[in-house]
Amino acid sequence: MQAIAMHDDRYYVHDDPTISDAEYDDLKRQLRDLERDNPDLRDLFDPTAAVAGSPAAHLRKVPHARPMMSLDNAFSDADVAEFVARVRRYLQLDDDTPVALTAETKIDGLSCSLRYEGGRLVQALTRGDGTTGEDVTANVRTIADIPGRLHGDSPDVFEIRGEVYMAKADFVALNARLLAEAGDPAKARQFANPRNAAAGSLRQKDPGVTESRPLRFFAHGWGETSALPAETQAGVVATIRNWGLPIADGFVRTITVDQALAAYRAIEAARADLPFDIDGVVYKVDRLDWQARLGQVAKAPRWAIAHKFPAEQAQTTLERIDIQVGRTGALTPVARLAPVTVGGVVVTNATLHNADEIERLGVREGDRVVVQRAGDVIPQIVQNLTPDADRPAWPFPRTCPECGSAVEREEGEVVYRCTGGLICPAQRLERLRHFVSRNALDIGGLGDTTIDRLLDDGIVRTPADIFRLRADDLIGRVRVGNEAIERLRVRNPAHQPPRWTEKSAADLTAAIDAKRQPPLDRFLFALGIRHVGEITARDLARRYRSARALGAVLRHAVFLHHQTQPVIGETDRKFVLRRDRLLVAAIETPGIGPEVAGALVGFCAERHNRAVVFDLLRQVRPTDVVWETRASRVSGKTVVFTGKLETLSRDEAKAQAEALGARVSGSVSAKTDLVVAGADAGSKLKKAAELGVEVVSEAQWAEIVAETA
Repeated sequence: MQAIAMHDDRYYVHDDPTISDAEYDDLKRQLRDLERDNPDLRDLFDPTAAVAGSPAAHLRKVPHARPMMSLDNAFSDADVAEFVARVRRYLQLDDDTPVALTAETKIDGLSCSLRYEGGRLVQALTRGDGTTGEDVTANVRTIADIPGRLHGDSPDVFEIRGEVYMAKADFVALNARLLAEAGDPAKARQFANPRNAAAGSLRQKDPGVTESRPLRFFAHGWGETSALPAETQAGVVATIRNWGLPIADGFVRTITVDQALAAYRAIEAARADLPFDIDGVVYKVDRLDWQARLGQVAKAPRWAIAHKFPAEQAQTTLERIDIQVGRTGALTPVARLAPVTVGGVVVTNATLHNADEIERLGVREGDRVVVQRAGDVIPQIVQNLTPDADRPAWPFPRTCPECGSAVEREEGEVVYRCTGGLICPAQRLERLRHFVSRNALDIGGLGDTTIDRLLDDGIVRTPADIFRLRADDLIGRVRVGNEAIERLRVRNPAHQPPRWTEKSAADLTAAIDAKRQPPLDRFLFALGIRHVGEITARDLARRYRSARALGAVLRHAVFLHHQTQPVIGETDRKFVLRRDRLLVAAIETPGIGPEVAGALVGFCAERHNRAVVFDLLRQVRPTDVVWETRASRVSGKTVVFTGKLETLSRDEAKAQAEALGARVSGSVSAKTDLVVAGADAGSKLKKAAELGVEVVSEAQWAEIVAETA
């Protein structure tokens, strides 16, 4: 998760990615696969809970009126069919009701939102982190494709969203011009690809520089609007085109999955001949009323999906297998490859995922292998061309390569983990990096290289040490880590690494002091507890509101953990199930099952972990979190849905209740405040009557929702 956040920052903020799109997208694909195979881990894998990237420092920050979201990905025809099936299930549509989709090219550019008021362009923002963007209005006004005034009549307010991009031929010409202007090739500032060129050009301080760059724009959607000119996606897009904004060729409306896939095939076949880069096709539910009902998950709409293009393959030699130790102690094998070009990118590394994957492929050092990559897949080995049953298998290590501690694999898991915890250098570094990362405590100035250096100098070893830092501890010391110093010396052997000055040390300690009262959910996430991601941390904070209340619950759960013993004649499996039920009941938080509960209690049960947390709590005081919901007659109440709902799905009903400030429970008890009864309601309705709980019909529930709409 931390790696994804770091690469988001390099891509969206600095326009200087350090890995290919293939490598980045498969990091997210691996998380998605883990979610699918381990539903209890789902909350862990919302790496940002918002769209990636923070705004750049030199541009004014402006909140988006409506968030600019990213899209979930489809990698196969089956994924597209499942997307449509999910839409049907959510909306409770029968098989005969067509689900019309629009299909359009997925431009590889920089997302931008154009705000028109009274038909005049008044503001342009980049996507930024999805919530807050960068004001690039002056620069956008220099792009010929973007009109200063919309043609014809338009709503009082209308935000048009799309992609700023650079055509392939213009990109080549720009790099040639930059090279000619520099004179010396070694001094030329050239762009790696058209996307980086577009992003770097749009975010210039000087609009004159932007004007000199051949930027273009395609519109594909909208944000805030005072009125919509049509009731469908296709209708609104057609209107945007009539207003004078360009729409990518190939935009079509389809009625069936087969038609949508046919549009994908046509765009894929024309991909090489297009004048701009694309990496897939985007499908959107055409009916806007259905889009509104489908809503969104944490960072992506349920009504749209990006169908990525398939992988490309090449052969090479697997020269070495290395083991990387992650923040949670997971041992991940990485294949070091003889360099090979795949899909226009030189590949030297590929993931091997885990010990089971090595065994499945039968790979060993020296084997000839097939590697695949594309815009949607990290380089990975898909076939071993030199299998030999007589050669010994590659031995997966039984000790950690970083600290020598034993490694173990829990029952039902595929990952081996180091048992060294905080004594393991790899875990200590990664845990501290995670602790200060953007989605955790977000301490500015404490990047990876700085944390690396502070560890090397022995100044910081635990999270609490960060808050004990004083400016005098830093002044005069080297500021960056060993790897960064080495890179500087390679470029210039005489280079002296930068050191902490009074001002830089004061700035860092001030940034640290500013985080001494973190929100409770960020504090929980920063601890790096297995299976406790941002969403799980948010659920716990929402349920218990304060660190004191949550601590009391966890202490009780730890007590149960220590006191619970198997009874005579009880099998280990029965004991584990009984203990899991007790822990889940003790924590009593929606969405938290046995795996997460076990991880939480296991973390708190370890004396060393408790010592680390108690030491940290001497330095910081987590603050209660107040969650914004609409005030309603069910705010703060517990609601239970039972029976078959006719007008909406159970997921949609739950989302409505939570938006109204209610807590949704799966069972009726004395704590239940309201039961919504659909058709054929059974035992829950009977129990509600026995307990005297208020019961309303589905139609009455719709009236409650409408009261606060």
